[in-house]
Amino acid sequence: MSYIKDFEKTYEPEKQKNAVLGGVLYLVGTPIGNLSDISERALKVLSEVDFVAAEDTRNSGRLLTHFGIKKPMVSYFEHNKRERGEMIVARIEAGESCALVTDAGMPAISDPGEDIVRICAERGVPVSVVPGPCAAVSALAMSGLFTGKFVFEGFLSTATNERREALAALKGERRTVILYEAPHKLRGTLADLYKVFGDRRIALCRELTKLNEEVLRMRLSEAIAYYEENQPRGEYVLVMEGASEEEEKAAAFWSDMNEFEHVGYYMEKGLSKNDAIKAAARDRGVGKSEIYNVVMKK
Repeated sequence: MSYIKDFEKTYEPEKQKNAVLGGVLYLVGTPIGNLSDISERALKVLSEVDFVAAEDTRNSGRLLTHFGIKKPMVSYFEHNKRERGEMIVARIEAGESCALVTDAGMPAISDPGEDIVRICAERGVPVSVVPGPCAAVSALAMSGLFTGKFVFEGFLSTATNERREALAALKGERRTVILYEAPHKLRGTLADLYKVFGDRRIALCRELTKLNEEVLRMRLSEAIAYYEENQPRGEYVLVMEGASEEEEKAAAFWSDMNEFEHVGYYMEKGLSKNDAIKAAARDRGVGKSEIYNVVMKK
């Protein structure tokens, strides 16, 4: 593999991108449970930056202390990200280096860190990534479900309407679906998933890399029954199989339309009759001539 050859060519430390430079934001992946998962490069960057921005300075402070690292820290989380992000970026623009960490895993993934990366991108401030563990990808790899294509939804909204809309939008999704969920909300979420998606296969991954790591692979109905008898514990990553081809078509906007209505829909959008026929045929997975023959009889 070319990757192996490239790795062998650049393994020497002086050829690696290891120097910690001023004026750079470093996104540093940290363990999601097992402290042994931290990388050598992550420790180097955390040790050499001017300051660390953390979602929770207490949690990250314990991590740094464990590895004998002492650095000035600033808090950066969902409710102060707007004002604190501006301050952090200003310090970086002035020449300081900053390591951004979240409570666990990769910062900026389902995390307020995405906002500060956006600010840096808009202002031309360099951002460098120090890859680390990610609960979503780790769970996907362990799920036993299709991993070639997936969609990551993070935490579902607690607002009823937004939650309903999000689930409805996923109903025809062919890709494997990844969700995060807290233990006290798990039973309700499983019930909602069953109501919208039916009895799909799901992998429930909890406490990944920790002492009590567990992966349950079952149907949604079985998961609901299991957690009626067992108390949910720990943080969960839910990995659910995507829709079948039949389910995708059933969830499509045109599922209740006949061929003539389907073509009419696209013509109302501004397409010519010929292009509308092509679009309807593409949606339905049939040849253009099949739609043409039906429509031209009207």
